[in-house]
Amino acid sequence: MTPDFVERYQGLFESDSDEQTPDDQVRFVVLDAETTGLNPKTDHLVTIGAIAVVDGEIRLDDSYESMLKVRFNTASVTVHGVTREESLEGQDEPAALEDFLDYLRDGVIVGHHILHDISTFNAAYDRHFGFTLKNRFIDTMSLMLHLEQDGAFESSEPIKSFSLDSLCTFFGIKPYGRHTAPGDAFLTAQIFLRLLRLSQRFGRTTLEDLAEPWDPPEERK
Repeated sequence: MTPDFVERYQGLFESDSDEQTPDDQVRFVVLDAETTGLNPKTDHLVTIGAIAVVDGEIRLDDSYESMLKVRFNTASVTVHGVTREESLEGQDEPAALEDFLDYLRDGVIVGHHILHDISTFNAAYDRHFGFTLKNRFIDTMSLMLHLEQDGAFESSEPIKSFSLDSLCTFFGIKPYGRHTAPGDAFLTAQIFLRLLRLSQRFGRTTLEDLAEPWDPPEERK
């Protein structure tokens, strides 16, 4: 039997999404997750951080944060700093996934290199509940590359790196809270706001425009 919270979530997507929805009418959910490793199929969530962006503003009153129980320490502890002992009071993975889904709803997911996070969430939701996320998503990396191609950064120094740290430096954002899920989500939200403003100036005004995947020019047919 499908759990009630899954039915509520899936019911939000029964009608077709409007690709031409203006970006100021979308609830973006900027997401970051720390994990036990880099393999979405076998590694697990450690912390989840998310914050909403609505009508060009970061909504501090619309945010989510969770620490999950970790079964054993892995090499990733040196990055996110959460040990098994520190996570003992965290949530079990199924409970955290349920809470996060109720928070996420039908929001458009935004993140830097977001496919890794989405793949990890999908593996976890499939493992426990037999479904995967239906939300649209925007990768800030892809959007940055599109805007660079559009000429949005012609007056700036050439961008040599598209890491989160490099983009914080490029946009003059102080990288507080790096390598924590809530901290990285908030940093990404600040970057996303700057990209949204540039997108308006360069004609990327709809959800379809913002979510366009990046297709490197040399690979185009």
